[in-house]
Amino acid sequence: MKIHGSCHCGDITFEAEVDPEQVVVCHCTDCQTLSGSAYRTVAPALVGSYKLLSGSPKSYIKTAQDGTKRAQVFCPECGTPIYSGPAGEESTMVGIRVGTLRERDQLPPRKQVWCGSAQDWVQDLSSITKIVSH
Repeated sequence: MKIHGSCHCGDITFEAEVDPEQVVVCHCTDCQTLSGSAYRTVAPALVGSYKLLSGSPKSYIKTAQDGTKRAQVFCPECGTPIYSGPAGEESTMVGIRVGTLRERDQLPPRKQVWCGSAQDWVQDLSSITKIVSH
């Protein structure tokens, strides 16, 4: 599936191809902290398909508990997280942040990972009051 994305301010724009069956919710504590939320939703780009169309993103190198280094790529103007990928090399595989995509409503997650770190309250939000606004 062809996807199109941008940061909040519009400085960074990109496109890629993703497999909708590979969209995942990650509950690890790094994703919670780096997203500022209880989890992060990621669509892995098909190898070599990510194409930056405008802007110059910055990156932060995160080191996981096991020593793995990953580049966290974001807009330097508005701070929107764009994707993550292997650090220190030209990445052919990136995990795109679903919230940046125009097609996000077509990309429901298919699985959850790092569920041991999941916040208990995210598993059932149906009982929480909903306010619908546009």
